[in-house]
Amino acid sequence: MAREVFDTASPAGTVALGRRIARRLAAGDCVALSGPLGAGKTVLVRGIAAGLGLADERWVASPSFVLGREYPADVPIYHLDLYRLARPDAELADLGVEEMLADGVVLIEWADRAQAALPHPRWQIDIEITARSRRRFTLRRID
Repeated sequence: MAREVFDTASPAGTVALGRRIARRLAAGDCVALSGPLGAGKTVLVRGIAAGLGLADERWVASPSFVLGREYPADVPIYHLDLYRLARPDAELADLGVEEMLADGVVLIEWADRAQAALPHPRWQIDIEITARSRRRFTLRRID
């Protein structure tokens, strides 16, 4: 699949993009999110979760301090954050990603910290800050 590029001009636009991306996802899908601090990874996850049927997108919070969160939706959503892991490549397997993929969608923030250990196939979303409220999202499928 070719790369697709999307630009948003506000957090609301990023949530709306997440809802659009969610239409492509089903149980067994992994989404790897990469971008600098404040790029909008968690905001995009909010939109994806809402698009997957989460009743209230406000439940979505950055899992930086707990490593992972699970959200009840039409398909279970597992939201992971690799930012605080000392050895993300080694520790990713310990989080049980393969088991999560058996019945749900796995969304991984700071995925660039564990590229070699990420599941295949997966969706890769790279986020750039292009202005104060503007973001560029590059979406591609990695098989």
